[in-house]
Amino acid sequence: MDFTLIVVLVIALALVFDFTNGFHDTANAMATPIATGAMRPKVAVGLAAVLNLVGAFLSTEVAKTVSGGIIREGDGGVQITPEIIFAGLIGAIVWNLITWLRGLPSSSSHALFGGLIGAAIIGIGFHSVDYNVVLAKVILPALIAPLTVGVVAFIATRLAYFITRRDTGRADGRGGFRYAQIFSSSLVALSHGTNDAQKTMGVITLTLIAGGVQSVGSGPQLWVIVVCALAIAIGTYTGGWRIIRTMGRGLTDVKPAQGFAAETSTAATILASSQLGFALSTTQVASGSVIGSGLGRRGATVRWGMAGQIALGWVLTLPASAIMGAFAAGFALLGPVGIVIDLLLGSLVVALLFRRAQRSRISHDNLHDIDDAGRVVKIRKTPRKIARRDRKRVAL
Repeated sequence: MDFTLIVVLVIALALVFDFTNGFHDTANAMATPIATGAMRPKVAVGLAAVLNLVGAFLSTEVAKTVSGGIIREGDGGVQITPEIIFAGLIGAIVWNLITWLRGLPSSSSHALFGGLIGAAIIGIGFHSVDYNVVLAKVILPALIAPLTVGVVAFIATRLAYFITRRDTGRADGRGGFRYAQIFSSSLVALSHGTNDAQKTMGVITLTLIAGGVQSVGSGPQLWVIVVCALAIAIGTYTGGWRIIRTMGRGLTDVKPAQGFAAETSTAATILASSQLGFALSTTQVASGSVIGSGLGRRGATVRWGMAGQIALGWVLTLPASAIMGAFAAGFALLGPVGIVIDLLLGSLVVALLFRRAQRSRISHDNLHDIDDAGRVVKIRKTPRKIARRDRKRVAL
């Protein structure tokens, strides 16, 4: 296959992954404000899309980790080839869609890393992967971050409820958290764009380096940043409603003050990791913060059965996507025929998954009903606004 053509195919497939990353991880920012009624579903995903777009331009440290850290750069240049990257992306996309169908908030980041690692091992060998970088910047943060953010969210939730505790005959003042959630969830969306869009930038940069188009050790070019930002923003706007339902109600019933605490904890952790170059899973951070906030609110119940399923998905993501990436790499090594087989098999699997999803379709219309949490923070119209509305009706 023509070398330029395979590079173009890899870049196109990377943007498809970026798109799936967007709708797979929308729940990280917007599940809790939708669950509490702070924002309408379509408004929430629209705001998340815009902020993901903006966030993608704020940093490139994670992109450099992907493009020049996980896969070793040999003495004669980068050992990985566009065909291997192509196979790794197929593994990541397929696993992303499987977990989306199940409504499990798994890590798109780990799916990407797993797919690339599995494909590189089959295509080049075990020595092609820098396991020290994988351990230090992928696995250890995956273990530490959910626990850390869970503790922070627990403390933040306790503090929020202590400050706004009820006194006899007095309002608790928690209605203001409705507005606060709009800010905190927006910060999560911004940080998600800062962290996750960079991973696709890193993949495309790695492809360009492997193709000799870009020098070893260099960061993503401007056009790469722009197209990755657009892809993740468009994916975010489509809304991953299945995972939003799981994050908003599957783990615990979220109240406004609790949601605010979870979102601020998530945003702070992701932004800090982005600046340090850690390829953190925003999904794991968001899930950990929701569980921590559930433990922090008295009377709340954490559904540990669902939490266990999510944790199992986290554990399986890296090896499962690696196996899929390795399988695709086996075909890719056959040459142009293998690439075509990968495309056909990948397209077939994706089509079957979407067809299966249509049997139990979930959208913003049937996502879930807002419970009493939404009514707690409902903004009531003032007498002046009511009078203005009545005058308009008379005029009509």
